[in-house]
Amino acid sequence: MSRQVVRSSKFRHVFGQPAKADQCYEDVRVSQTTWDSGFCAVNPKFVALICEASGGGAFLVLSLGKTGRVDKNAPMVCGHTAPVLDIAWCPHNDNVIASGSEDCTVMVWEIPDGGLTLPLREPVVTLEGHTKRVGIVAWHPTAQNVLLSAGCDNVILVWDVGTGAAVLTLGSDVHPDTIYSVDWSRDGALICTSCRDKRVRIIEPRKGTVVAEKDRPHEGTRPVRAVFVSDGKILTTGFSRMSERQVALWDTKHLEEPLSLQELDTSSGVLLPFFDPDTNIVYLCGKGDSSIRYFEITSEAPYLHYLSMFSSKESQRGMGYMPKRGLEVNKCEIARFYKLHERRCEPIAMTVPRKDAIHRLEEEMKKLQATVQELQKRLESLEETVQAK
Repeated sequence: MSRQVVRSSKFRHVFGQPAKADQCYEDVRVSQTTWDSGFCAVNPKFVALICEASGGGAFLVLSLGKTGRVDKNAPMVCGHTAPVLDIAWCPHNDNVIASGSEDCTVMVWEIPDGGLTLPLREPVVTLEGHTKRVGIVAWHPTAQNVLLSAGCDNVILVWDVGTGAAVLTLGSDVHPDTIYSVDWSRDGALICTSCRDKRVRIIEPRKGTVVAEKDRPHEGTRPVRAVFVSDGKILTTGFSRMSERQVALWDTKHLEEPLSLQELDTSSGVLLPFFDPDTNIVYLCGKGDSSIRYFEITSEAPYLHYLSMFSSKESQRGMGYMPKRGLEVNKCEIARFYKLHERRCEPIAMTVPRKDAIHRLEEEMKKLQATVQELQKRLESLEETVQAK
């Protein structure tokens, strides 16, 4: 009789715990714009949400502890003249946030401690250089005042926020079509992009050269997302030729074949990947889904291991991801998401159970297995009695 061996992992029992009703942010009008960004950005001080706004683009910034019902007249950041598409908090200053908009500009804002008391209309700096809407903004992970933006003009600009000047331009000769995603490597030495021309590129931004690229990482025509993970690997999400959602892991030095390729389901929403380098767990959140899948990445085959899935009843319109600095580690929290509903923002904590809890769970499983075996023996005994009669 073959015995199934379960892979040993510290994170096999990770589970999602949604916040109680009084810890959610109620009555927020989440943006209806059809754009594949998270619509939410979080840091240890504030949560920012892209909202519906008449006469331009706006986003709401709330102090993290200011939960409950949000006043409909709450002050917003409202300097853009068209809808906001993406927002990102600066990793070096928790009061600074960047926003990209359909008005072709990138704006950098400074939020006062304690949050806004009046609408904020004047940015610290306005970065003008794109000719079409700006859908992606991403801060450099290690260098201060360096911001990347990508627009629908197929151009990536890297800005020095201190001077307001573009220090690097990657033009349409690098990306001939719409850019779907951009991600910095952990040390900021490389960027990884996915494009509508069905190619994923690894770019050395200082030289402006493509150091590696992969044509058709996924066979489908829907958007592909790509992020850096550990040990020089990248993870992509996309669609198969039959419109099945896929996740794949690649070695940047050998992009001919994936290290791992898994098919997930047939939903239509684009999967947004969030990678935690400390635990090597990647979380996949689909827009329009009601679940968060998570996988562990290891250095040995098969490299990408499915852990579990957090499910809820309501679908998500967007998702924010808290940096590790803002987690409650004394409660064994390893990640926290901010799930956007139509009129609500709900925190979801990912927690590793303590060893004693796991031990209790395993003991209960053993008892259940013993009960099942006892019932099977009784059933066999009854069948023998019936046959004898």
